[in-house]
Amino acid sequence: MDPANPASFNHRTELLSTGRRYHFVDQLPANYDPATTKTLICIHGFPDLWYGWRYQIKPWVELGYRVVVPDQLGYGGTDKPQDSVEYTPRKISNDIAALMDLLQLPKAVIVGHDWGCFMASRFALWHPDRLLSLILMSVPFVPPAKTYTPLEKLVEMVPNWGYHLFFADQNSSREIESKLPKFFKLIFRDRNKSDVRLQNWTLPGGLPKVLRSDEIQLEGTGLLTQQEFDYYLSQFDRRMHGPLNYYRTTLHRYNEEHDGSLLPAPRPDLPVLLIIGKNDPTSNQGALDITRKLVPHAQIELIDGVGHWLMVEARDYITEVVPQFARTASTRDVHTKL
Repeated sequence: MDPANPASFNHRTELLSTGRRYHFVDQLPANYDPATTKTLICIHGFPDLWYGWRYQIKPWVELGYRVVVPDQLGYGGTDKPQDSVEYTPRKISNDIAALMDLLQLPKAVIVGHDWGCFMASRFALWHPDRLLSLILMSVPFVPPAKTYTPLEKLVEMVPNWGYHLFFADQNSSREIESKLPKFFKLIFRDRNKSDVRLQNWTLPGGLPKVLRSDEIQLEGTGLLTQQEFDYYLSQFDRRMHGPLNYYRTTLHRYNEEHDGSLLPAPRPDLPVLLIIGKNDPTSNQGALDITRKLVPHAQIELIDGVGHWLMVEARDYITEVVPQFARTASTRDVHTKL
């Protein structure tokens, strides 16, 4: 399990009962016991892969956890449907449940980052009895919407989501593919060393302006090593349509969540941890009050000096706090049952 060598992890590809084929990494600890070993299921965001958890997998396995890390739908070695309706939270949640069924896991600790965080929070609503605990990264919990708000209106309320409008346009897939190295240098740049001309790229019109500008040339690979950067490029070459489809689901999400049977928030006895980098412009920290109101028992950690890529920027902290919380939550659950 060498982070510098993706092939050193245990890769599997399986057909799920939902009819979708998923690629995932499945690492078992040395003392694996299906009856007692806890499993961490880690769900990545955009634009990431199973590889986003490369620094955490081995340490967590060495602590005795089974670690399962899929390429999400549309990514890497997993199926890539063309239609955005296939990427809704309910369908992704059903895929996660089907993956757990395949692995004979009644319950697991669910960990999600970015879009994976949103999907993990929705999994807690669609499949509430399948979680031991829930760990969310970079995205506060917000409940299913009672009324439909178009993406344009959402961006008016959260201007740093302006890039969502570009991603929601079908034409963005090919444009980003044509400028893939520049796009990934922008996404994974070190904000502490960043060009001032990039400060507003998340605002409406900002991202296409940067991509199309010959005057803005990005150097280096930012938070990634050259080897890591090259691996990402190899996995996303002419493969941006699936990942971008998540940004094209605004109406689909509302339609499937406008259902009285869906929980409004994670069940009250579910241990929840939310971690956000204070320097992450896309994290919508304004929604933290909503999270506190709807999930009052959630433990919320805001990390100074850290941006979006928590598993890299706060590598040691994430590696330590996730199993620590999972362990504490497990102990709390035992005491509650007693």
